[in-house]
Amino acid sequence: MRWLHLWLGLISGLLVFFLGITGCILAFEREIEDFTQPYRFTENQNQKQLAPTQLKKIADLALPGKKAHSINYQAGRSAHVVYFQLDPPYYYIVFINQYTGEVLKVKDMSSDFFRFIINGHYYLWLPQHGGQLILTSATLIFVLLLISGLILWWPKNKAASKKRFTIKWNAKWRRINYDLHNVLGFYMTWIIIFIALSGMVMGFQWFSNGVYFVSSGGKSLTQFEETYSDTTAVRVNGVNAAAADVLWQRFFIEDPTFKGSLDVHVPEDEKSAIEIAKNPDPTTYWKSDYRYFDQHTLKEIEVLHSFGKIANASMADKLYRMNYDIHVGSIAGLPGKILAFFASLIAASLPITGMIMWLGRKNKRVKVYR
Repeated sequence: MRWLHLWLGLISGLLVFFLGITGCILAFEREIEDFTQPYRFTENQNQKQLAPTQLKKIADLALPGKKAHSINYQAGRSAHVVYFQLDPPYYYIVFINQYTGEVLKVKDMSSDFFRFIINGHYYLWLPQHGGQLILTSATLIFVLLLISGLILWWPKNKAASKKRFTIKWNAKWRRINYDLHNVLGFYMTWIIIFIALSGMVMGFQWFSNGVYFVSSGGKSLTQFEETYSDTTAVRVNGVNAAAADVLWQRFFIEDPTFKGSLDVHVPEDEKSAIEIAKNPDPTTYWKSDYRYFDQHTLKEIEVLHSFGKIANASMADKLYRMNYDIHVGSIAGLPGKILAFFASLIAASLPITGMIMWLGRKNKRVKVYR
């Protein structure tokens, strides 16, 4: 087991260190952006907000030739229009005062620091498929490392267990390094394992399907599919405004005190459906209601995949939705993010302390502390 632990560590150590450091940087991405980017905020005002198509027209003037993907509203924050496309690739966000229509910021996400780190953390700045395969494979090896590490950590008797839970700070540096690797590794394994497994869900389709199969009691995951409008239908009578605006207004009428976030996905063409995502807790994603409407008739379209109404989601669907929030720690609020930060930091340290232990054993016979 010690041999296996060593070689798995040598194979994946550098990538585990990289994932841990970039994970630390990303842990408080939202908080850092909110602190350093004042254009993200617009105070609530006692006047009507501009409709989605109005905001889109304003943003289109700032980015001519680009296609808007969605318009976001959230109480106390500036509305923003997202422009995203894979071919040719671009990603922009236009922040707008939703009361006055003032453009506050046109942000090119290709030059955004956190976007750069995310691309590294997910794809190693390589083509998406290849980079993701490399990093997710390293994560799988890291999970095996955590399991083998727990086996090696497990004390053989009661006397040895006393040395497994605390760091002996007054010892020589080699013993301190040994304790940092074993003791911190043990404590944080119970958090790191969830971060690693949720990363594998995002990186390996077979693993994602397997987790859903187990959590659902043997059901298969229904893959996400685009929802389309009926192009043969006649537009509903009495609708003079754009369909997206009508639906957006309807949502506010249904819940006038709503304080969460609302995403309106405008249709790209005549066959596209209108998606509206209503999230009561913008610090996470899993609670969102994703609803789809025919742009011609305004009739709601029911979907079978996991990203529909939260009320219709099974426990397996909810777990599937929670995956990203689990990965970044936001599932447990700020304490969860703090734990995710320190878990990532310790994960990054384990290859270093492990390498020091290995080099020490190679160069000099040292006492193995039990």
